[in-house]
Amino acid sequence: MNRENTINIVMASDNHYAILLGALIKSIEVNHKTSEKINLYVIDDGISKDNQEKIRASASPEIVSIFWFKTSNVIPENIKIPVDKSAFPITTYLRLFAPYILPAGTERYIYLDVDMIVLSDISDLWKTDLNNNLIAAVQDLSETAGSPWGGIPNYKELGIAPEAKYFNAGMMIVDVVQWLKEDITNKVIQCLHDNLESVNFADQYGLNVILVNRWQALDPRWNSFSILDTKDPFLIHYLDIKPIFRSYKSIPRYQDEFYKYLRLTPWKNHKPIPDYVRMSRKAINKVRKIMSAYLK
Repeated sequence: MNRENTINIVMASDNHYAILLGALIKSIEVNHKTSEKINLYVIDDGISKDNQEKIRASASPEIVSIFWFKTSNVIPENIKIPVDKSAFPITTYLRLFAPYILPAGTERYIYLDVDMIVLSDISDLWKTDLNNNLIAAVQDLSETAGSPWGGIPNYKELGIAPEAKYFNAGMMIVDVVQWLKEDITNKVIQCLHDNLESVNFADQYGLNVILVNRWQALDPRWNSFSILDTKDPFLIHYLDIKPIFRSYKSIPRYQDEFYKYLRLTPWKNHKPIPDYVRMSRKAINKVRKIMSAYLK
């Protein structure tokens, strides 16, 4: 375990979801009660200068130090991002490259999707014992590799047991040293290319194939899905329609929680936006993913 009095967190965002990043950062800061400082590494997938300033203003520099990395400098030139069938943006794949942006000697980090808020002290998550596993995560809604609607569609062909537990990759504690030693990033990307017809949830598919039975299961409250009414969640993950949209349809009080933290940021006057904006972004994500693949 990293003995330094610093918590390392990695996030990735495009400009559309910069507002989510602001609320997430503020929620971490507000609920962090112990003495550790937080180093936040942001993979910037086209965040505007104005939104970058808002993100900086969402964090107290006495507690949070922010380090920025452009997508173009994060993905190696020889890497070709798979063009899967989903509407997940390219930004989703950036978590695969997180270990390469961290300072030499870093032992672990927490990865968080931006569509989250943290309601408990992040230091409790940081101190998790990985028990010699490569990552720690929370079991996904689909629960197992053999799930009829999620999981790993071609688990039989891959020789994976249907009852093998399947994790959600939106929140992970990662052993950097072991990840790099085993070249997990390239193994996941190759897995995606080799099984493209079965890829259902972007890189989460590949991570679960490569890390099957090699992850530490955490208390589900550390990745509480917004469609479920969980008692005392530690972290809320807005899996479905994000709380910034009028069409948000998950647990209502979770949207209220999101806006509680957003009001502490420069986006404090934000109002939920029309759904046509969300749908147009999904279409743009698909086009951008295809164009990126052809340009590589």
